[in-house]
Amino acid sequence: MKILVTGGAGFLGSHLCEKLLLTGHEVVALDNLVTGSKANIDHLFSNSKFEFIRHDVTFPIYLEIEGIFNLACPASPKKYQSDPVQTLKTSVHGAINLLGLAKRTKAKILQASTSEIYGDPNVSPQNESYWGNVNPIGIRSCYDEGKRAAETLFSDYHRQYNLDIRIARIFNTYGPKMAEDDGRVVSNFIVQALSNQPITIYGDGNQTRSFCYVDDLISGLVKLFDQPGINTPVNLGNPVAINMKDLANEIIKYTKSESKLVFKDLPQDDPVDRLPDITKARKILNWEPFVDREAGLNKTIEYFKNILSA
Repeated sequence: MKILVTGGAGFLGSHLCEKLLLTGHEVVALDNLVTGSKANIDHLFSNSKFEFIRHDVTFPIYLEIEGIFNLACPASPKKYQSDPVQTLKTSVHGAINLLGLAKRTKAKILQASTSEIYGDPNVSPQNESYWGNVNPIGIRSCYDEGKRAAETLFSDYHRQYNLDIRIARIFNTYGPKMAEDDGRVVSNFIVQALSNQPITIYGDGNQTRSFCYVDDLISGLVKLFDQPGINTPVNLGNPVAINMKDLANEIIKYTKSESKLVFKDLPQDDPVDRLPDITKARKILNWEPFVDREAGLNKTIEYFKNILSA
């Protein structure tokens, strides 16, 4: 297939482009490079099946393609809160433009949604039937509500136009090619630990997250895209939780760091619990993560060692 990957120069998008090329697809990566980096895809330009277009999805794009992965949107709170209006436009206008492209070309289209649509959840773990607990006017709302609106648009295009859609609700993912300044917890902790700086924990450190290694997540996205008839959301993430104090101490151990923990106030609307129920993915995709956290963190640490010493 000829597949468009929006956000193709980003963390997840660049890994996805690699995976699709390895499986024989033609890939068009589209990115406005606001948070993505051409350095993530430089090694792909020599592949005759790869093409890059610098473009913002809030404006229409006219291509002849057979499949679309819509990964365009800043994903870390630091990045998406820096320009909240543009973040919301990217999710909503971007979805409208790409759904229009899919409708015209009869392409299958996958939306990279997020666990953030569950907000600060009242149930744990979160399954796809849970509607969430989201503040519609908070500092995270530009991302949370933008992704929720995009899911609505995808679902309505499916109902109204019989468009072949997929919706992946992606939980925290980490691995090589994360930006060192993106503000997400794994990259923050690793960069601070490698520099022997204090490791910053927001809140009391007892809030939990689960972390999926990037190779596992990309495998799940491709399996979901390839599986016919799955037009409702599917959680993709690691069902093993860890609190932030324990994560920081693990990273200190693996980096042999002298860093100490420092605690700061918890940001507004920061969820205290985030854990996926992946029963649906196990059942319909035969998918679950297999890279354990120690192996994944050590691979990520090696990546950051290399870029920090360059």
